[in-house]
Amino acid sequence: MNELKENKNVSVSEAAQLLGKSEQFVRVALQRGILPIGVAIKTDENNRRFNYHISRKKLEEYI
Repeated sequence: MNELKENKNVSVSEAAQLLGKSEQFVRVALQRGILPIGVAIKTDENNRRFNYHISRKKLEEYI
């Protein structure tokens, strides 16, 4: 998969582009645990903010 950078982490933007989906799709799917390429971690008490980790290896395997 030549289009992936050498970094082990992938941004939401890059993952969305590679999957042919919107960034919002990737965020919501990670928040709901239905996209097996990474995790969404809640960063506030109101569950309004998340940090995302997308594994390059898992994304490559999924694609």
